[in-house]
Amino acid sequence: MSTNLPPAPRAEEAPVTVETHGHRRQDPYAWLRDADWREAMRDPDRLAEPIRAHLEAENTYADAVMAPTRRFRERLFRELRGRIREDDSSVPMRDGAFHYYGRYREGGQHPVLCRRHGSEDAPEEVLLDGDREADGASYFRLGAAEHAPDHRRLAYAVDTTGAESWVLRFRDLDTGTDLPERISDARGDFEWSADARSVFYTVLDAEHRPKWVYRHVLGDDPADDGLVYEEPDDGFFVDVDKTESGRFIVITSHDHVTTELRVIPAAEPDAAPRLLLPREPGVEYAASDHGEHWILLTNRDAEDFRVVTAPLDAPAPEHWRDLVPHRPGHLIQDLLLFRDYLVRLEIADALPAIVVRRLADGTEHPVAFDQACYDLGMIAGFEFDTTTLRLSYSSFSTPARVIDYDMATGTQRLRKEQEIPSGHDPDAYVIQRLHATAPDGEQVPVSLFHHRDVTPDPETPLLLYGYGSYGMIDLPGFSPLRLSLVNRGFVYAVAHVRGGKDRGDRWYRDGKLERKTNTFSDYIAAAEGLIAAGYTGAGRITAHGGSAGGMLVGAAVNQRPELFHAAVADVPFVDVLNTMLDASLPLTPPEWPEWGNPAADEAAYYTILSYSPYDNVRAQAYPHLLVTAGVSDPRVTYWEPAKWVARLRTLKTDDHLLLLRTNMSAGHGGPGGRFDFLEEVAYRYAFILMVYGFEEATTA
Repeated sequence: MSTNLPPAPRAEEAPVTVETHGHRRQDPYAWLRDADWREAMRDPDRLAEPIRAHLEAENTYADAVMAPTRRFRERLFRELRGRIREDDSSVPMRDGAFHYYGRYREGGQHPVLCRRHGSEDAPEEVLLDGDREADGASYFRLGAAEHAPDHRRLAYAVDTTGAESWVLRFRDLDTGTDLPERISDARGDFEWSADARSVFYTVLDAEHRPKWVYRHVLGDDPADDGLVYEEPDDGFFVDVDKTESGRFIVITSHDHVTTELRVIPAAEPDAAPRLLLPREPGVEYAASDHGEHWILLTNRDAEDFRVVTAPLDAPAPEHWRDLVPHRPGHLIQDLLLFRDYLVRLEIADALPAIVVRRLADGTEHPVAFDQACYDLGMIAGFEFDTTTLRLSYSSFSTPARVIDYDMATGTQRLRKEQEIPSGHDPDAYVIQRLHATAPDGEQVPVSLFHHRDVTPDPETPLLLYGYGSYGMIDLPGFSPLRLSLVNRGFVYAVAHVRGGKDRGDRWYRDGKLERKTNTFSDYIAAAEGLIAAGYTGAGRITAHGGSAGGMLVGAAVNQRPELFHAAVADVPFVDVLNTMLDASLPLTPPEWPEWGNPAADEAAYYTILSYSPYDNVRAQAYPHLLVTAGVSDPRVTYWEPAKWVARLRTLKTDDHLLLLRTNMSAGHGGPGGRFDFLEEVAYRYAFILMVYGFEEATTA
C-alpha cells in the first residue's frame, strides 16, 4: 500500500460510563450520536457540526486513499453498466383489459410505469415517469405503486430523504395529474378498497415505527382520515395487504416471531376490522380466502409450517383441517392462491422448490429445475381466476428468467431472460455446493461459483458473503455485478449460516437469542471449510455482509482476523448492546425477540456483550476494512459504524486500510438511482481489488 497517505482521522474520546445489571463499561465515542438524531435523519443538514466534521473528515480520508483507483472505478462503472440493458422493461402483467409493466429508458435512473389497453402490443400509456418526478431532487426513490380496481387512479409512494419516510400521492390516470392531497410519514404500503374510492395505509410514529392504519377517501383532506387500527405494543409493527381474491383487506400486526391478523371486506371499507386469530407468542400465520374457507399458513404445532383450512366464520384452531401437513426440514416459505390451485414455495437444505396443488382433488406436482443450486420465486399477479403461474428463476451463472407456467398442462413459456449487453456465457462458470462442519457438528451449506478457467488453490482470492438473521434466506441467484470479481479470478461464496431459515425454522432458532453465536461460528466454519477444500487459503478471504450481515462481519474479524485479507461491512449493525438497551430507537423493541432484551434480562445482556462487534474490538491485527454508513438510515443509525471505526482506529495494531464512507444524504438502501448504486459497487470492488494488489486497480 502507498505510504504517502494523509493521517487517518481520530475521533476524540469522551468516555461515558454505562452500568447495567451491576456491570460497568465505558463508551468512549457515545458523542457521535446526535442528540437530535431524528431531525438529522430527516434533514442531514441539521447534523451537529462536530459530528458532521468528523464524518466528512473520514470521507475526505477515504477519498484520498481511494484516489489512485479513480480511473479504474470509472472503467469498472462502465463495465458494470455494460451488463445492464438500459432500456429494460418488465413482462406485462394482465389485469382485466389492461397490461401493466415498468420500464427504464436509456440513461434513466428511475422506473417509468406504463400500461397498454387490450393487448401487450397496444399503444403505450405512461402512468408515472420516475425520472421526471426525481428531477431536481438530491435523493429520490419510487416505492410501491398500485392502480385502483377501476383503473382510473394510481396510488404511489416516494421517498425524497432516504429515511424511508414515504409520501403517498394519488394520480388521476384520465388526466395524468396528481390529486391535491398528499399523506406524509407513511410507511409506504397501502391497499385500495373494492370501490376504488378509499385507500388503507400505515403511518409511522415518532420512533419511525408503523403503528397506525388509516383510511383515506379520495378528495378528502388527509387530516380527516379515519383511524382504522392502532397497534398498542411498541414491539409490533403493522402493515396492510389484500388477499389474492381481492375480497379482504388484511391488517397484520407482527414482530419477528408472532403475527396477528385483522380483516375488512374490501367491498365494505367502512366496516370495523375483524380479528381473525389472537396473537400467541411464537405463533405465525398468514391467511387467504377461498370460497367459504380460509387457507392458513402457520407454524402452530408445526415447526416448518403447515397449511390448514377453516370456515370463514370459524377460523379458530379447533376448526382447522390439514391441507398440507407439516414435514420437518421442509420449510413452507410462501403460498400463492388461485381459484383452482394452491402453490407453495418450499426450502430444504438451502434449495427451493415449487409445488402446485389442484384444489379440486388434492393432486400435486413439483416445478423442477436441475442445477446444483439456484434461486426460485413466485411472482404474484393481479388475476385470481387463471391457470398461469409466473415464476422467476436464476443461478449464480444463469441470468434471471421469467417463466409463465401453465398449472393445468405443466407447460412452460419463457417470457424473458435477463439480457447482458456486454456478453455472458453461463457455461463459463463452475457452480458447486459443499458443507462445512460447525463446532457443534452441524453441517453448514456453502454455495459457490468461479470461472471455469480458474483452478482454485490456497492463493485464490475468495469473497464470502453472509447474513444469518431474522430468518432471511440467501439463495444463490444471479447478479451481473459479481462477475467483475469472478472474471478476475475470485471465487464467490455464500455461507448459509444459522439465523436464516435456509435449513428450516430450527436453523433460524439455533442462530438467535442465546444461540446467536452459532451464526458467527458457522460463518467461520464455512471459511475454514473453503480453505480445507482448497478453494482459497487463510488470509485470502474477503468477508462481506450488510446490516445484520455487517454485524456478522464485525464478529468474525474480531474472533478470527487471520482468516481474512479484507472485509466490507455495509451499514453494519455493530453497536448491538447499546442499541438494544435503548427502547427509543426505531427498531429496538421489535428486535428484542431476535436478540433479547438486555435491559430486562441479565443473561441476554451478557450474551450480547460477548459478541457485539463494537464492544469486542481489541488490540490485534485486523484485515483491510471498508465500512459504509448513511446519515438518513433509520435501521442502522450512522453512529454505529462511525463508533466502530473510531474504536478500531485506536486499538488495531496493523497498518491495513480502514475506511469509513458515509453517505451524507441517503439511508439504509444507499443511493436511490440505479446508476448511482453502480458507483457504490464500483467503489467497493475497487477497494477489494486494490488491497489484493491487482495492478489494474491503481494504474492510471
